[in-house]
Amino acid sequence: MFNFKSTAAFAVGAIAATAIMATSVSAETALRGASLFDEEHAYTKTLREFERLVGVNYDGDVSFDVSLNGELGDESDFVTFLQQGVAIDYAIMAPSNMATFAPSIPLMDMPFLFRDLEHWNTALSSGVMAPLEAELLEKANIRVIGYAGGGVRNLASAKPIGNMEELTGHKMRVMGAPIQAKTFAAISAAPSAIAYNEVYNAIQTGVIAGFENEAASIQNLKFYEVAPNITLTRHAITVRPLVMSESTFSKLDADLQAAVLKAGADAGAFGRELESRQDGEKMQEMIDAGQVMVQEFAGRDKLLEMVIPVQDAYAAELGATELLEAIRAQ
Repeated sequence: MFNFKSTAAFAVGAIAATAIMATSVSAETALRGASLFDEEHAYTKTLREFERLVGVNYDGDVSFDVSLNGELGDESDFVTFLQQGVAIDYAIMAPSNMATFAPSIPLMDMPFLFRDLEHWNTALSSGVMAPLEAELLEKANIRVIGYAGGGVRNLASAKPIGNMEELTGHKMRVMGAPIQAKTFAAISAAPSAIAYNEVYNAIQTGVIAGFENEAASIQNLKFYEVAPNITLTRHAITVRPLVMSESTFSKLDADLQAAVLKAGADAGAFGRELESRQDGEKMQEMIDAGQVMVQEFAGRDKLLEMVIPVQDAYAAELGATELLEAIRAQ
């Protein structure tokens, strides 16, 4: 005999079980990250630390999936994904790649902005960058949750460049942003924007006499073969914001938002220490291997003075004069 009550009870039970399963599945928040590099790179390690710290700070269920080695494109693609709230939820970015949406944010990368590592670290942990963060959030829908970076950029050249006389007229490659060329022209060099993949041959053939970069890039791409002279101008210390799509962040519960913000700040500090330490180690490896010869720049304080008018004009153009003054005051 057909038992309607039993069948109905079974159906209700099945529906309830399905609802419980659905609730369990939906309770887990899945966050997607992206890195241009492999697991060994400082940026990827910083993302992994961020993930770990979110888990420590949050009682709920959250999972992470990071695409490595540029699987989802380059940083310009990351910015688009973050801005639209698709494909990825968090990443570490170079400020210049977010300039399309937030024109003022490359101020973070301006040469000679930071006096030294202590000034750089103090500025990034002080909240002084809040106006740039607000602009990025408003115009790009991207939230800064921490600051990584730490690579120190110096001059690398075919011949030694140790003082103002040797720097004057020095033909060197700079990045494409106009502030880069203006800054190095202000200190008497002869800068030109050359594609990065052409730098090695350009030095080898004498089109330029050098360029500027971090120890990791000089080592990894064997630039020391054509530019073995490193001058410690320390003209830039990289700032690499750890960012999250605001579309994602706004959907998180309050506890998870708090965990993300704390984890972002702490992971950024972890990343700064890691990259800064690795930068020194890589430079020392090249020195020990006899691949580079390193010297200080005589009169570096003079360089800091010479670039002030260029920095002031750039900040005024961006409407960031007060911000520049606040950074200098740190």
